[in-house]
Amino acid sequence: MAITLVDVPSGAKIAVADSGGTGVPLVFSHGYMMNHTMFDRQVEYFKSRRRCIAWDARGHGQTEWEGDFNYWDSARDLIGLLDALDIDKCVHVGMSQGGIVGMRAALLAPERFYGIVQLSTQAGPVPDSGDDTFARTMADWAANGADQAKVEFLASFILGPGADHEYWHKAWFGMSKAQVRDATGCLMSIDALFDRLHEVKVPVATIHGLADIATSHELGLMTPLGVPDPRGVTLISGGPHAVNITHPRRVNMAIEDFLDELTEEHPGMEG
Repeated sequence: MAITLVDVPSGAKIAVADSGGTGVPLVFSHGYMMNHTMFDRQVEYFKSRRRCIAWDARGHGQTEWEGDFNYWDSARDLIGLLDALDIDKCVHVGMSQGGIVGMRAALLAPERFYGIVQLSTQAGPVPDSGDDTFARTMADWAANGADQAKVEFLASFILGPGADHEYWHKAWFGMSKAQVRDATGCLMSIDALFDRLHEVKVPVATIHGLADIATSHELGLMTPLGVPDPRGVTLISGGPHAVNITHPRRVNMAIEDFLDELTEEHPGMEG
């Protein structure tokens, strides 16, 4: 899909890939240090039946932005993007950082979402393990640029067997220091929403890999335990953080089941 740049009220120009089509759109928000292409297997599966929209958050991909930001800013970018694309209501699929953004957007504007899929994500910062290797590595990356050791270190957190490591290594080598600096600054400033899960009124589906070392499934399972309207949990054996890349069939089936359930409740979703 071709990329277009869409202006949002923050002043950012959001890079968007839009399949077009009718019916309620699926909107995909990617993870930290990734970009919209991480959802290629989901878009390819759903685009014949659903309008699929995948976008690059600030600090990632082809989106243009200035200054630091937090995930609430990115949530407002998401809502601004829906406005700019004349989308009244959607189903949101957010992976890791994208799920953090989606939950905040659902708190800010619940009327814009039929439901949200929380994929490899959780409601707050990962507990401090006392190991600062990640923080030090990313700070050095932001200051001095990428090298093979850094990209392999990041891959060990995010990717797994079945992912195209060469593709993502190339993408990470291509990221600017400013992208890494601001994306990492946003990640490190995340605020916890565990005590606000009861405020997330939209239906929530949860998908998580059991081999996810970036965000444990135990942490991810706190979300369906805390939200008022949980709609099932899919746990994928051997699934790493980027489980939608390595196990697309399982993830696509879980998303489709959620869509079918929502469509039964809202027949107008078919368009």
